[in-house]
Parts: sequence; structure tokens; C-alpha cells
Amino acid sequence: MRRYILNIIITSLVIFGLSNFLPHISVTNFVSAIWFAIALSFQNTFIRPVLIVLSLPLTLITFGLFLIIVNTLVIILADKLIDGIEIHGFWYAVLFSLCLSAVQSLIEPHQSKEIKN
Repeated sequence: MRRYILNIIITSLVIFGLSNFLPHISVTNFVSAIWFAIALSFQNTFIRPVLIVLSLPLTLITFGLFLIIVNTLVIILADKLIDGIEIHGFWYAVLFSLCLSAVQSLIEPHQSKEIKN
């Protein structure tokens, strides 16, 4: 449970930080970023696996690149569910998805070391 809460807080910080750097992505406050991170977490647990299975043929044909679209769809759905987050346009959602994934992958090894100690 402690790891989940830490992951939500770190993801919220990343979301809030990215909103300051990326155009056409706005987060009104940190609480909205927390709710957005929680929505993403639940969607990544329940909805994203279903989308991956349904899009498996396209994913195989595109050598995995279609997973970027699946991640973007999850981001767009979370945007629609949470007030206080505005992502203006599909391509900005793609950019946000790529940046969020990249930053999280950079943080992940450091985060697991912190939790083990």
C-alpha cells in the first residue's frame, strides 16, 4: 500500500511538472493531478489490458507501436473523467503520454531502490 501511494504521489508530481512544460496541457492544481494519477492507475489496471488484448493484431502488425495509441486512449479517457485536467487535442495527448512514460521509466529504477531500503 505504501508503494502504491508513493507511486501516485510521484506520478502526480510528474503530471503537474509536465503540464508546465508541454503546450495545450493544463492542470489547475496538484489535487487534480493526484486524481488524474489515481484514474490512470485504475485504468492501467482494468481497462488498458482489455484494450491491449483487443488491439493485439494491430499491435503485432505495427511491431508494438500501436501501444502508443492505447496509452493515449487511456490518457484521453482519464482527461474526460477528471475535472481540472485539460488536454487539447489527440496529438498533445500522444505527446503527454510519451513524456509521462519516459519520465516514469527514468524514475522507476530509483523508486524501487528507495522502497527496498
